[in-house]
Amino acid sequence: MAKAKVVIRKDRCKGCELCISVCPKHILAIDDTEVNINGYHAVNIIAEEECIACGSCGIMCPDGAINIYRVE
Repeated sequence: MAKAKVVIRKDRCKGCELCISVCPKHILAIDDTEVNINGYHAVNIIAEEECIACGSCGIMCPDGAINIYRVE
């Protein structure tokens, strides 16, 4: 199974949760502890080691805040 490096640009995230809704492994969550420079609670990856690099979160993100890099 492919492993991935997920890069979330928190300053671009508006917390819409679309990425959370499409993640098949349920490893994304809103970070309620801090806000980004725009005042939004950004998404956070809670278990990167479980990511299968499907790319669904990056495709769904309307703000281009998520990049997924496959690591073999």
